[in-house]
Amino acid sequence: MQGVGLLVNSFDIRPIQDRDNGAIAQIIRQVLAELGAARPGFAWSDPELDRMATTYAQPNSRYFVIEKNGTVLGGGGIAPFACEYPATCELQKMYFLPAARGQGVGTALINRLLTTARQLQYQRCYLETLNTMTRAIRLYERMGFTRLPQALGCSGHTACNRFYWRPLTLPSSSD
Repeated sequence: MQGVGLLVNSFDIRPIQDRDNGAIAQIIRQVLAELGAARPGFAWSDPELDRMATTYAQPNSRYFVIEKNGTVLGGGGIAPFACEYPATCELQKMYFLPAARGQGVGTALINRLLTTARQLQYQRCYLETLNTMTRAIRLYERMGFTRLPQALGCSGHTACNRFYWRPLTLPSSSD
């Protein structure tokens, strides 16, 4: 499934390629600035932001971009959770430009990521976010993520203040 795109409401969800690196880095930085999170402690300062295709080509990692008419409008990925939870992946760097919001693309992308995580034999999916990202929080909760009282460990995103996880044995909303 890694090399196959998926069409949702005229948006293509496909694996990231080297040619997408600049666009996705710019989108992530733009959305983080929009949300007041353009500072250390968020994905803004992650060293891999400008080389996402290489980063997510690593074992047990995947990143998908959202594209419409040849223009990248967002994306999201999963990667091993770097802490002491080996059967847990982390949902990472899921951001969309306004043109892709509110059209079911977030739900479709999370479903694709959770399906991919199951195929990679993860048992849980963890994520960190910010209280002000209310639309994303509603999506996560609708997709079966449960809020945790504190961070699970060492993601490096020290400015995040909302934490969620989800067992992968539960079917996602459209599986």
